[in-house]
Order: sequence, then C-alpha cells, then structure tokens
Amino acid sequence: MEPELRDGDWAIAVTRGRPRPGSVVVVEHPERPGFEMAKRVTALEGGLTPGGRALGPGELWVEGDNAGGSTDSRDFGPVRSEQVRGIVVAVWWPPKRWRVL
Repeated sequence: MEPELRDGDWAIAVTRGRPRPGSVVVVEHPERPGFEMAKRVTALEGGLTPGGRALGPGELWVEGDNAGGSTDSRDFGPVRSEQVRGIVVAVWWPPKRWRVL
C-alpha cells in the first residue's frame, strides 16, 4: 500500500469525531509519552486484530501503511482511545500532494 503520508507532508488533524476503520489518526506512542505518530486504524473495540484477538472497550488496532518499516500495534499492541490525539482529514503541504482524506 502506498503510504498516505510521506516524509515532509504537513497534515491537518481534528479532535472531533470518532475514528473508523481506515481512518488515519495521530496517536501517542504507548511506551514513549509525548511522541506522536500517524497510523491507520485497522480495527476498533469489539473487532479482531490480525492475530484473532478481540479488542476490548476503548481499544484500537493501528498499523502504519509501510508494514516493513513501521512501529505500530504489531509491536506494542492495541492503543487506548485516550491516546488518539486527532483524526487526519487533509494533507495541505506540499501543494502538489494537497488532498482531503
């Protein structure tokens, strides 16, 4: 899959709304407080992880679009909904990559 965000992209994220499968979200790394990353939601609470585990209340499974070079739920497990800082709605820089997600 082509990464939704590339190095150098500037994105706009909103704090309102709820993520859904396929949303790109900004999450705080569970093991590195203050470190934020953009990841795609692949499963929500009640859904199943790729390994078949059911996600509990308030849990999300997030993965990077570059599976081979991404630190995500495959490494640290599900993230809590409180760790979601925003939902990415658009890329606005550079101008040639401007688009609404």
